[in-house]
Amino acid sequence: MEREGIVYGYARVSAKDQKLRRQIDALTGFPVAEERIYADKASGKDFERPEYRKLVKRLRPGDVMVVKSIDRLGRNYDEILEQWRILTKVKRAFVVVLDMPLLDTRNDQHGITGVFLADVVLQLLSYVAQLERENIRQRQAEGIAAARARGVRFGRPAIEVPSAYRPIKAAYLSGQITRKEAAEHLGVCPRTFDRWLKRDAEGEVA
Repeated sequence: MEREGIVYGYARVSAKDQKLRRQIDALTGFPVAEERIYADKASGKDFERPEYRKLVKRLRPGDVMVVKSIDRLGRNYDEILEQWRILTKVKRAFVVVLDMPLLDTRNDQHGITGVFLADVVLQLLSYVAQLERENIRQRQAEGIAAARARGVRFGRPAIEVPSAYRPIKAAYLSGQITRKEAAEHLGVCPRTFDRWLKRDAEGEVA
């Protein structure tokens, strides 16, 4: 006799979000028995989800996992995509997203439509994740270009050129001291002294 799937619910909020009750009410209205609802409170810095891990471990093929919204599965589309794959492909459970009725892999109890829909959703999430990564890279590039146009420098702050630089530079250029000796007098490594000479030649040293 084929085992009847168990319906579970999952809710997650951040430490500052007090709307956990709203998610639980939505899940019980599905209906999900409240004793079968797993809930986590996770801050932005700490995304450990012990209750979620317990639920995924408990899932068996044919069980149903209900969430109010797709973003309950992860912080970004990459995480959501990976969790969707685990739930539908590895655990072979059904997933129901209350806020998005199309994301209901139970649509065909024989499995064909549900599996097909899951694959389509996986592809859609992959596409969105790629767009998200590209948009982030583009915004970063635009931000860096705009900052450079304003004269913002990136990397480690440059070591301030000391007042003794000028006379020591003159002694070095006249051959009185070596490059290494000049750097030692200034308390820097020879490469830093070289950079100062280059910046000086480009008019960047006052």
